Amino acid sequence: MDPHSFSGAADRPGGQPAQGRTASRVLVVGPYRRLRRGGADLVSNSNDAIRDPQARLDEAVGLARAIDLVVVEALIAPLSEIRPATYLGTGKVEEILGLIKAHEVELVVMDCALSPIQQRNLEKEWNVKVLDRTGLILEIFGRRAKTREGTLQVELAHLIYQRSRLVRSWTHLERQRGGFGFMGGPGETQIEADRRMIGERITRIENDLKKVQATRRLHRAGRQRVPYRVVALVGYTNAGKSTLFNRLTRADVQAADMLFATLDPTLRALKLPHGGKAMISDTVGFISDLPTMLVAAFRATLEEVIEADVILHVRDISHEDAEAQERDVDQVLRQLNIDTDSGHRLIEVWNKIDRFSPEERENLARIAARRPPERPCFLVSAETGEGVEALLEAIEERLAATRITLDLRVDATDGAGISWIHRNSEVLDKHLNENHFDMVIRVDETKRDLAIARFGAVPREQDD
Repeated sequence: MDPHSFSGAADRPGGQPAQGRTASRVLVVGPYRRLRRGGADLVSNSNDAIRDPQARLDEAVGLARAIDLVVVEALIAPLSEIRPATYLGTGKVEEILGLIKAHEVELVVMDCALSPIQQRNLEKEWNVKVLDRTGLILEIFGRRAKTREGTLQVELAHLIYQRSRLVRSWTHLERQRGGFGFMGGPGETQIEADRRMIGERITRIENDLKKVQATRRLHRAGRQRVPYRVVALVGYTNAGKSTLFNRLTRADVQAADMLFATLDPTLRALKLPHGGKAMISDTVGFISDLPTMLVAAFRATLEEVIEADVILHVRDISHEDAEAQERDVDQVLRQLNIDTDSGHRLIEVWNKIDRFSPEERENLARIAARRPPERPCFLVSAETGEGVEALLEAIEERLAATRITLDLRVDATDGAGISWIHRNSEVLDKHLNENHFDMVIRVDETKRDLAIARFGAVPREQDD
């Protein structure tokens, strides 16, 4: 397939590289296994998700743009088979070498997972630095991490990745250090020393992360003493999670048309339609072929998702690969041991419907209406606010499924009691009758006995 040229200034957000940094000239290569289905060219990734090749290449270019690289050329390299030595065939390697020389390329991004040997051989053939998809995503995460926890998690993933790259690519790795004692043997090689040092650093970071996780558990336990449930946003990167987060909470979390604009988790209060409150968490976006070491490293961050009462799976329904992206997110959720089939706490949010015509929206609404009740979906536009009220009502209904509705009567002069009710429950109905209030409230199970003991509350047989 013919390569696509990019102007350096237009390819970067804002048209300028990051301050104080010279942007590298980059060639992005999409070495995809070719499939034919319905007369169209498709590609498959390691998760067996079928994707449009141009959409996959555009995503790789977006990843490069995310760290201010200047993409001067991008091309798809169809593969019939993967070569063990260089991943690509000999002819394609020579063709790319010509493009590297013609465009003075400094870095080649391969949108695939390269083995250490393949990466080394390509760097020798092209005489430039070669970065695979995993390495590129790690670079983005390293650039975006701001908190101590995020920095530790990224460094851990980097070290795990680097440890697998310690092949005999450089002569210094073949040197040996002297052994201990007078009759010592040959000692350890440099590669063994490097692996040992990386292993020791990994152990230290894992111990530091355990302390961070302990602190996070304390914070979570503190929140559990208050009747706040947790709602977590998940979804493919750039699906609009942060924009929806800002719309729901009136927060100002960074929301940009950029892959992995959000990395560190954010928690805010969410006000529900009947006055109740929940905590909502915005998490890192997922992506196809997300490196396993990143899923493992960010497990502490993603504990908010694991422990959430309701999970909102935000999808960019306007994207041409929306279905493949859905499968990628489901796979990561399954890696976190979250059952994506039962649907008892999962709600799909079809975002960016403002990009469709009224007729197309009606068609989407009909498709959504035919969804099974256990996998509901809601059409919204986080940008304009359309559909957000219905989504909030669905969140409240789902959170209320495990709460208990009580009828009670409280003296109008009992200010402390009325204050307790408003702090610890959702007030669904409230009427003043002479000198007392008749109330209908909804409480968590942990508060039910307190309400019954203090106010003589009576449980309703069915929730309203």
